[in-house]
Amino acid sequence: MQFIDLKQQYLKYQPEIDARIRKVLDHGNFIMGPEIAELEKALADYVGVPHAITCASGTDSLEIALRALGIGPGDEVITVPLTWISSAESIALVGAKPVFVDIDPLDYNLDVSKLAKAITPKTKAFMPVSLFGQLPNMEGINQLASQRNIPVLEDAAQSFGATRRGRKSCAVSTVGSTSFFPAKPLGCYGDGGALFTSDGGLAEKMRAIRTHGGIQRHHHPHLGMNGRFDTLQAAILLPKLAHFSQEVEARGRIGARYSELLQDVCFTPRVREGNTHVYAQYTIRVPNRDQVAEKLKAKGIPTAIYYPKCLHEQPVFSDLGYKRGDFPESENASREVLSLPMHPFLTEKDQDKIVEAVKEALI
Repeated sequence: MQFIDLKQQYLKYQPEIDARIRKVLDHGNFIMGPEIAELEKALADYVGVPHAITCASGTDSLEIALRALGIGPGDEVITVPLTWISSAESIALVGAKPVFVDIDPLDYNLDVSKLAKAITPKTKAFMPVSLFGQLPNMEGINQLASQRNIPVLEDAAQSFGATRRGRKSCAVSTVGSTSFFPAKPLGCYGDGGALFTSDGGLAEKMRAIRTHGGIQRHHHPHLGMNGRFDTLQAAILLPKLAHFSQEVEARGRIGARYSELLQDVCFTPRVREGNTHVYAQYTIRVPNRDQVAEKLKAKGIPTAIYYPKCLHEQPVFSDLGYKRGDFPESENASREVLSLPMHPFLTEKDQDKIVEAVKEALI
């Protein structure tokens, strides 16, 4: 059994993907080829914003956005401690300071009720993370941001395809950033990411920073980076994007069925009112997490832990001055969350096997 069955997905779309790859091999424009512009238009149309800028990775996209927003040394950016390291890493890489706010235990996203207390005169951006596949309370976040003229950068690496009150993830803030890492809801066959915005000036700046700080060759008005997306990866994403809406629907159906079958035996994902959920990871919560994972492994069922250690507990961020107990909800969740196999092609037979094994492991 696969935790995420990328091979089955490839076999399903193989003729379309192979044809797109052959086209790139034929024209030979391997860097910033025509598939890049084609994909960016398709992504912008899907999300419902005017501008999409593809990038070399989801981590690069966060850094590019922060640079474009003018964030650097002496600034602070508020995010959460229960997330992949890229969220805080990108903040530190531009010279700013990550400031953490604890999560809401119901959806594992930023607790808006704690956000205002973390704001200081040095706060230059909010970076909420749409963890596991759904958005946080963006209305509350945006309201605080608007009152203080603070931009909001949604780290939507796990929520691409999800919606908040009818608006898609990556279209609900100043900038949306997502990842096309193979295991993400929309994944390529390598690293990749994208940025989304309705601000034309910001889009132009992010596009320039992505390409060594300039759009016109040999003219570099910004300090940039080599953050370009690969043409072959764009060619792979184009046919996948054409089928993505059906995959999102399947993810929602499979996730809801998991919750229906498991709600009486463990803490299952809670979908915030007004949200749809793409279940980038279907994540349950159990007090004896490690023992449950071992029992499932013994039955041939793979699991994963997102994330076993909070960012304020990572050695690289020890100089921020946080200590164990500062973010109890994040810390407790990191010791109890366990993600089960989840992908759009998971059969009910396999799902029933997983559910039965979880129930037996919890006895």
